[in-house]
Amino acid sequence: MAHSAVVSSEQYNYEIVKKFAIAAIVWGIAGMTTGVYIASELAWPFLNFDIAQITFGRLRPVHTSGVIFGFGGNALFATSYYIVQRTCQVRLAGGTFWPNFTFWGWNLALIVAGIGYTFGISQGREYAEPEWYVDIAIAVVWVVYFLIYTVTLVRRNQPHIYVANWFFMSFILATALLHIFNNLTMPVSLLGAKSYSLFSGVQDAMTQWWYGHNAVGFFLTAAFLGMMYYFVPKQAGRPVYSYRLSIVHFWALSFMYMWVGTHHLHWTAIPDWTSSLAAVFSILLLMPSWGGMINGIMTLSGAWDKLRTDPIMMFLITSLSFYGMSTFEGPMMSLKSVNALSHYTDWTVGHVHSGALGWVAMVSIGSFYHMIPRIWNTTIYSTKLIYTHFFLATIGVILYITALWVSGIGQGLMLRAFDEYGNLAYTFVETVVFMHGPLVARAIGGMFFLSGMFVMAYNVYMTIARAKQEEKTPVIAAAQA
Repeated sequence: MAHSAVVSSEQYNYEIVKKFAIAAIVWGIAGMTTGVYIASELAWPFLNFDIAQITFGRLRPVHTSGVIFGFGGNALFATSYYIVQRTCQVRLAGGTFWPNFTFWGWNLALIVAGIGYTFGISQGREYAEPEWYVDIAIAVVWVVYFLIYTVTLVRRNQPHIYVANWFFMSFILATALLHIFNNLTMPVSLLGAKSYSLFSGVQDAMTQWWYGHNAVGFFLTAAFLGMMYYFVPKQAGRPVYSYRLSIVHFWALSFMYMWVGTHHLHWTAIPDWTSSLAAVFSILLLMPSWGGMINGIMTLSGAWDKLRTDPIMMFLITSLSFYGMSTFEGPMMSLKSVNALSHYTDWTVGHVHSGALGWVAMVSIGSFYHMIPRIWNTTIYSTKLIYTHFFLATIGVILYITALWVSGIGQGLMLRAFDEYGNLAYTFVETVVFMHGPLVARAIGGMFFLSGMFVMAYNVYMTIARAKQEEKTPVIAAAQA
């Protein structure tokens, strides 16, 4: 505590945090709007209007990259730069140039990749669609990000490295490892718009899902747990329930996640022992995941009333509830008996979105509502709008995942039903007809969630406008005096 006042808030680099925070909201609206549109295309196919660039196959990676790396990535840059300064009591390393380099480099790479997707330029690898030239740009940005973060930690004025920084560092290092090895390719066209993986066959599939699931594990879980371990205690005004548990959570999660990706490849040509090993580690992963969830929720001990009176805390604790639910559902779906029903159905899509919307988006939104007034040195424009956003988001997530449970489980059962002669009881077209109702409900759920993002954008815009007005007021008063 003797070091707690080494750096005043005016000396922190909040300008870069502001840029990433605004970019995250913009990407969130853009990516989720695209998601709602392609969800609507599945329910009403005429919406593609026979235009290749806006068909589901072209827009889906625009949606996934826009939400995961646009919204989620910018949110992580913003909060990690904020948290590392606050917990280390030191200004962000790299001056103004290098943090700005990460901002422009990251966002321009995503824009180039997104435009390419609409024209069919893609590796066709889940969450790793950009071609090699974008991958190189991302790698350069990531190295700079790593150096900024590490040097800031080295220069810290606090003797202790707070646990949130442990999670952020694991996310930065693991993402670099995953990105580099999964994107080892050979360009084959003059303009670089096409390349082929250096891996082939089952090795290619295993490398992809080693990357794919660990992108979920480290980009969408470990990193956002770093966010959770800072903002939940700060908003609650309470210390972390168990700091020792947070360290156990960190090491157990970091070790186990790397082993589980192959559970995406049950019932394929890979050796059976590899997917069985992945299933075992997936089940074990339930323990640290729920340990972290319980640690976050129990941080409210002695302050449970905040769940009735504080909408920001409602976002944060609800996100932890969805984290617990999706980290129970994931290990269950990794079991081969369950996977035989769930794989290649909408149940998997619902599971992903219970984590992506319920956990990742809601913890980011709650963190932003805490952080944004502080970096602009003002108060939030409207607490009522935060309540409105919370209920729109919660209704949207519940409607979305419930619709896809119905769609996915029904789809799986129909595809595996046999008549008395041993023939398939339903044609594929009949399963598509059955899915129409749930797909309409899914699109409506997405619309609810997207509406909440527009409410947030308005609330944040008015908050920033208030901050700028408050900056001018003392100047005017001084001039009049």
